[in-house]
Amino acid sequence: MTPTDSELIARALSESRAQAFGMLVERHQSAVRRFLRHLTRGDAALADDLAQETFIGAYRGLARFRADSRFETWLLGIAYNRFRSLRRQRKSEAPPSGPEAGEGSEPPAERLTDLQQDLASAMVRLSEHEQTALRLCFQFGLSHAEIATATGWPLGTVKTHIARGKGQLRELLSVWNPQT
Repeated sequence: MTPTDSELIARALSESRAQAFGMLVERHQSAVRRFLRHLTRGDAALADDLAQETFIGAYRGLARFRADSRFETWLLGIAYNRFRSLRRQRKSEAPPSGPEAGEGSEPPAERLTDLQQDLASAMVRLSEHEQTALRLCFQFGLSHAEIATATGWPLGTVKTHIARGKGQLRELLSVWNPQT
């Protein structure tokens, strides 16, 4: 029988800390890395570095996990805060320019169907916050309240980002649904 997150957290806080936490990392690392790749616009190396920092922070702060949300929500919140901290640190740096500036912002076209390609192109036209809220909602299955917890945004702001993002996607992808 596979232990639940709660059981692994209890073990990690008591006896076999490293082994139990390692199981939590194995269980959630794909979701954390996928979310960070979205935030870093496809920069896999940076996303992996931030994921590692996320799990180190989670390991150190595991006793502060209150279980009022899912463990994955808590991890995604840590990941989001790591990304925001990095972005604040780099804010003084000049933004990249030239052909490599947009690299990684859209998946390669040869791997996508037409709809997937159009959706990827439409997503990058949304604001960063709208993209983040939509991905957390639809890709990771987080509720509005969980997104608010993970990002630190008020619940109303989460709902606004999702509504605006969906509205813009509906307009940008209207060719796929002529009845709208």
